[in-house]
Amino acid sequence: MSRECEICGKTPLKAAKISFSHKQNVHRQAPNLQSIKVIMGGTVKTIKICTSCLRANKVQKVAKKELVKKTV
Repeated sequence: MSRECEICGKTPLKAAKISFSHKQNVHRQAPNLQSIKVIMGGTVKTIKICTSCLRANKVQKVAKKELVKKTV
């Protein structure tokens, strides 16, 4: 699975840590992804979404009551 937000397409970045002696160590900064059950097109799907999209309410999360109704 890729480390990418399925809503906005945010992916890991390359960044450099700079020490006091000004040596650069390149590392990856991954987005904060969460697996969330959402309603898309009338169906319940589990997608990976970054927390900035989650906080901006770009998707509709599934309530626990709706999951019980779907399974029964």
